[in-house]
Amino acid sequence: MKSRNAITSVPINELSMKRWSPRAFDAQRGVMPAQTTALIEAARWAPSCFGAEPWRFLLWNRAADPAGWQQAFDCLYDNNKKWAGKAPLLLLSCAAATFEHNGQPNRWSHYDTGMAALALSLEAVAQGLVAHQMGGFDIGRTRVAFEIPDDFMPMAMIAVGYQAAPETIEDEETRQKEFKARARKPVAERFYGGRWGKPPA
Repeated sequence: MKSRNAITSVPINELSMKRWSPRAFDAQRGVMPAQTTALIEAARWAPSCFGAEPWRFLLWNRAADPAGWQQAFDCLYDNNKKWAGKAPLLLLSCAAATFEHNGQPNRWSHYDTGMAALALSLEAVAQGLVAHQMGGFDIGRTRVAFEIPDDFMPMAMIAVGYQAAPETIEDEETRQKEFKARARKPVAERFYGGRWGKPPA
């Protein structure tokens, strides 16, 4: 499989270094129940404001629930359908609009749900899996199909499975994305030292 380790100025932890979002999934290898449980546990222990755990995750394992998996897959936009069809596990993260303990608006819920999704994605690496998060799906359709309450916002679909060779992707344009060099903006453009626009020390 193609390695896409992050290129960093100093060494970082192995999970963060190895985590990336491939599109080539091995359709012949499923995600085992113990692995799914580990993904869930990692997300469950993510930090959140007031310890509110504002996230909800829906899961569809193609082997256990092919009809549900297909229904979730049908909610994806076409560009994601080009490759996500081989992923054995699909998830949907949702964020609560309000705190459970006081009913007040929770402006941190999207942030916290993102942390839970990242924790899940890093655990995927630890389990020998890969995860690809997607914003390209029909929110309205997912709400209706899976009876998602109005006070929860569907945030991202996540495809999880074993990585396959890029050559297994049938769509040429999508396949070429697997070979693009990984890149990030220079540190000074995104991280400031003490005040806006000042380079970090």
